[in-house]
Amino acid sequence: MALAHTGISVELREILLTERPDELHAISSKGTVPVLELEDGQVIDESFDIIMWALDQTNTDWMEINPDQQLKMIHANDHEFKPWLDKYKYHERHPEHTKEYYQNQCDAFLSNYNETLKMQPYLTGEKMQLLDVAVFPFVRQFAFVDSRYFEEKYSQLNLWLQKWKNSKLFNSIMDKYVQWEPDHDPMIVSFTA
Repeated sequence: MALAHTGISVELREILLTERPDELHAISSKGTVPVLELEDGQVIDESFDIIMWALDQTNTDWMEINPDQQLKMIHANDHEFKPWLDKYKYHERHPEHTKEYYQNQCDAFLSNYNETLKMQPYLTGEKMQLLDVAVFPFVRQFAFVDSRYFEEKYSQLNLWLQKWKNSKLFNSIMDKYVQWEPDHDPMIVSFTA
């Protein structure tokens, strides 16, 4: 979404995670997505780092409201909430606790977001900021596991999520693309929000 927001064009290589090409491993040993290889050969293979790189390329308003607090909350989301989210999503791989246990661990974060959104339309105030963009995919993943539970427990967060899912920015990046093959012509994409 940061690439769409900033209007940066990229060569897109759509892959299946079950069929990771050697070319992916050649530029990033992690073998995970997303990966951004810059024209100078620098590789950025963390979502947040790609966001920050994109924001550094242009003048954006995503860090206008309390940037230090936004970064602190994003760090907590990525390093505290996400591990619980992964265990919740894949609870059968983590039998040391129940699905409900992992769900409850996620609750502290989601309840906080829900309470915040009772007072304002976005997580930092009256306008969308980086925090909203960075947290959105994780909230979306949580909601996908048990949508009824999510909708009933987090009504304000659900409204925020629906607003995001219906947004021009989100929908601008959700097109389906043909799977990349080494012999394909480059596919240059400019996500336009």
